[in-house]
Amino acid sequence: MSHEGIRFITEEEARRAQAAESELSVEAKTPAKVRVDKTGGTGMEIEWKDGHTSRWTFGWLRDACPCATCHDEREKSGRRPGEAKAKPQTLLPMYQAPPRPESVTPVGRYAISFHWNDGHQSGIYSWDYLRRHCGCAECATAP
Repeated sequence: MSHEGIRFITEEEARRAQAAESELSVEAKTPAKVRVDKTGGTGMEIEWKDGHTSRWTFGWLRDACPCATCHDEREKSGRRPGEAKAKPQTLLPMYQAPPRPESVTPVGRYAISFHWNDGHQSGIYSWDYLRRHCGCAECATAP
């Protein structure tokens, strides 16, 4: 019996997949306040209507870009949203500026979009996507 085409997932991946399938309440995926610290370069914070607060660094957000190109690249390399690409090992690594948005734009009432300093701008970060990828300790241990 062949196991070709069968992919075994970790318990963590199974938990995340189950969480992704569960429906979030309207309050859980509706922001009350959104703060983007372009000047300080620290990242983004959202206070949700259900009282929860989520925070992301710009590095995490850039590495979690939900556009089709970035999603496919992450999937092929086995990376999760927010996980950085492996840097090639070279004798003299090239300097790369840290990710920062040059502009931030609301997308309707359901998302936010960034024009990154590396020129990338096709990702639309829905409120649902961001809430599902909250990296706080409470959300990381939630069933």
